[in-house]
Amino acid sequence: MQFSEFQKRVAKIPKMELPGEAYHFRMAPMERLKELKQRASQIKDAKEAAVLCLFYPNRENETHFVLILRKTYSGVHSAQVGFPGGKGEEDDASLEATALRETEEEVGVPMQEVSVLKSLTKVYIPPSNFFVYPFLGIMNSVPSFVAQEEEVAAIIEVPLLEFLDDASRITQILSTSYAKNIEVPAFKLQGHVVWGATAMMLNEVRELLQKTI
Repeated sequence: MQFSEFQKRVAKIPKMELPGEAYHFRMAPMERLKELKQRASQIKDAKEAAVLCLFYPNRENETHFVLILRKTYSGVHSAQVGFPGGKGEEDDASLEATALRETEEEVGVPMQEVSVLKSLTKVYIPPSNFFVYPFLGIMNSVPSFVAQEEEVAAIIEVPLLEFLDDASRITQILSTSYAKNIEVPAFKLQGHVVWGATAMMLNEVRELLQKTI
């Protein structure tokens, strides 16, 4: 879809009601839902992070959004695909500011070039005990991405039409931090399997877009 048309249509999103957790849960493994119930008492002690789902035009003026492949490390999100983002810092004025700062740090998009359309439904991540607050953003120019060397293994540019295609929704057998060889709902985007919290957040984004596009 041409970005100019996309801009017109998503202008409705700020006033729309969020689809909410019901759409998260459609992309959540059953084992994850069980763990959420088991760890409900710990949620009050959760830390906070924020991420950005950023839409932009490519050089052909086609609409894309950006994901990152995290580097392999000893943490629970090692080598996973996700949105740019991270935990809040004392100097951040808000969680929205956290998402913008982290996006600039991880993929090199200046925060002043991003317009945040809407805050989305938060997601609890049991393995790391974080609440993640996603934001939907848009920039009008073609970004010049620069991957943060310490944390980002690859920048993944996803065409909007690929994301909205029903064929992008799959199931995959994976081993996770809480179970081995389980079947999980996921998105297949640009050859990468996107599952877990990122898939849950993406499903809410997808529902909002489908109501406008």
